[in-house]
Amino acid sequence: MRILLDENIPKRLKRSLDTDFEVMKVVERGWAGKKNGVLLRLVEKDFDALVTVDQSIPHQQNAPSFDLIFIGLSARSNDYANLEPPMPEANDALRKMSPGTSRRIPAS
Repeated sequence: MRILLDENIPKRLKRSLDTDFEVMKVVERGWAGKKNGVLLRLVEKDFDALVTVDQSIPHQQNAPSFDLIFIGLSARSNDYANLEPPMPEANDALRKMSPGTSRRIPAS
């Protein structure tokens, strides 16, 4: 599975995703600063899932119309220490979800 981490997620979080996932960051693709609609059209061509802290993307962009899985991490901040705890749940969700679905995963 190919997963893209949104630009507002720390690069270190890549290590918290399962090793059999291929993970890249938005900036590594040269897509930093792209607006959500444009970004999602680019993402769905090469990736299976988008992990973000932007809770509005799945709703504002009509997630079911994209061939992508959306994971929205919800934490006090986008610091690694706040985003890493829910990663086991995120890994499990990525394996079970289907394209066009979204899930919000809160930090405990």
